[in-house]
Amino acid sequence: APHDPLAVNISHRLAPPAWMEGGSPPHPLGTDQVGRDLLARVIYGGRISLVIGVAAVLISATIGVLLGLAAGYFGAGVDWTIMTAINVLLTFPFVLLALAVIAVLGASLGNMIVVLGVAGWPIYARVVRAETMAIREREFILAGRALGMSHARIIFRQILPNLLSPIVVIATLQVAQVIVLESFLSFLGLGVQPPTPAWGNMLGEGRVYMLNSWWIAAFPGLAIFLTTLVINLMGNALRDWFDPHMKL
Repeated sequence: APHDPLAVNISHRLAPPAWMEGGSPPHPLGTDQVGRDLLARVIYGGRISLVIGVAAVLISATIGVLLGLAAGYFGAGVDWTIMTAINVLLTFPFVLLALAVIAVLGASLGNMIVVLGVAGWPIYARVVRAETMAIREREFILAGRALGMSHARIIFRQILPNLLSPIVVIATLQVAQVIVLESFLSFLGLGVQPPTPAWGNMLGEGRVYMLNSWWIAAFPGLAIFLTTLVINLMGNALRDWFDPHMKL
């Protein structure tokens, strides 16, 4: 970043972007209400959003894949228990779940990752469960059982490698979803807390100045849009590469 994203300079507060009248070349995207450089804050906020997105998706994928493998492979009571847990979790609106967790743990970067990670695992569990149920009766799985292979070896050495394609696609697309959800929660004051820059809390701060200093909210919003667009395009490309039959 060209400037310290936390550096305050009241003498340069609400400076417009460099190409507008009154703009300053050292601050190409302008400054916010306390003179902090917007370009530096957008760049730093992007790093925060990507860290949250990737970390939350890793948590979601780990929980969901493990539970989906267990439900699909063992079936019966294990499947019923896991699917019941998924249905119970999905009955709670995400915002209410986030409010409850943050009310207990407090608003912070780590707690935001936990909330988003825990909320996102059901989609992995459902997909992996369905794929596992389709694979578990195939000949190579039955041969492994006949040879006395352990359940863990069958699951992790024979079934899981066949599920990597849908897992990677879901994870890529979910990073974009998590970035949007994190921005929404930060906008509401439930996520990353000021003065740490995050695209969501920058939008929240900028909404007060929309009429006269639109750039404070516009550039973080544009960053969210472009980032999620690029990640979704990557996810669609990966889906088409792994499964050409899904191309439209």
